[in-house]
Amino acid sequence: MSSAVTETEESARSSPLTPLKMVGLLCVFLALCLDVGAVMSPAWVTADDQYYLSLWESCWKPASTDNWQCSSTLGSDWQVATLALLLGGGALVLMSFLVALVAVCIGTRRRFYAPVALMLFAAVVLQACSLVLYPIKFIESINLRIYHEFNWGYGLAWGGTIFSFGGGILYCLNPKSYEEYY
Repeated sequence: MSSAVTETEESARSSPLTPLKMVGLLCVFLALCLDVGAVMSPAWVTADDQYYLSLWESCWKPASTDNWQCSSTLGSDWQVATLALLLGGGALVLMSFLVALVAVCIGTRRRFYAPVALMLFAAVVLQACSLVLYPIKFIESINLRIYHEFNWGYGLAWGGTIFSFGGGILYCLNPKSYEEYY
């Protein structure tokens, strides 16, 4: 007896893993790593070895002492909103990475392309909102009279957002249109 498997079910089950999707999976993994680094970073804003601000705490060193004084940033609503948006985007990146990885491992990839891309684009929107909110509210609410700069933690967050966007684009591409390249 022959099995009653349709051609579309067979092609969905055995669709080739294209290089675009592997690069997309790599982009999502890099975005996840950069997001974790950004959230854990102690340096989002620094000011001449006298002040630094992260997503979790704000520390300053009075000019008369060598001791740092720190306080939590979770009391400010804009900093909580920034953290929540960034963590929400990071959670979506994590879920999209897990779905894409499971799809690669079990061999049914094509049906997971659209949900992965949708989660990545939603993560990009959340993270971009947080990364635009952060400097606007920082400049508006914290008055530093010394030179300050947005540091590597803020840059890592932008890098994670850009890699998420790239992964989303790669998961949107239709592999049937590009078969002649493989």
